[in-house]
Amino acid sequence: MQDKVEERSLVNVLNRLRKDGCTLDFKVTEDGRLATMDDKKTFTPDQVRIVDFYRFEGESNPDDMSILYVIETTEGIKGTITNSYGPYADERIENFMKQIEDMGKNLDKNDK
Repeated sequence: MQDKVEERSLVNVLNRLRKDGCTLDFKVTEDGRLATMDDKKTFTPDQVRIVDFYRFEGESNPDDMSILYVIETTEGIKGTITNSYGPYADERIENFMKQIEDMGKNLDKNDK
């Protein structure tokens, strides 16, 4: 039997998501747009939907807490973006995700 902590590690969740078609990693640019890592495509909050999210807690240090968002664009591009909690959080990512939530595009569990 696989250890429950092992199942919920960030690496294992990312590997499973990659197999399910979430192949791209995203970032938030200086001007507050979501972008592919190569900057070839950018998206505004109204072009993005949060499909799912996973929270991870550090075993020994609360500063190791992070969140992984699974997102899909209006173009059908699926990928992920991660952020930390607390003082290490990236404010641009946090603000972008808040804009998506404020537009009423919260998590829809029926999309799985």
